[in-house]
Amino acid sequence: MKKTRKKYNRVFKERAVELSEERKNLSELARELGISPSQLYKWRKEAKEFGSGSFPGNGNLKQTPEQERILALENKLKDAELERDILKKAIGIFSKSD
Repeated sequence: MKKTRKKYNRVFKERAVELSEERKNLSELARELGISPSQLYKWRKEAKEFGSGSFPGNGNLKQTPEQERILALENKLKDAELERDILKKAIGIFSKSD
């Protein structure tokens, strides 16, 4: 028999982490929420490590704000290099035609 995998939305996970910080008995909380204690510990660790970037969903990468900024800057650099290369080729073409 095939076991279906449960999916929890971001709000549920964030609320579970908040509740786990308020309570002492995490096993009891996990039982009340219908999840395993190990899953709750994993969510707590992820929330602590990635902060607001945790639980992105749908296969998106978990990134810290610094990592997101680095990725955005790398993309801008790649675009600028592409524009520069195009301009170099255009200069070469126009200088030959004179």
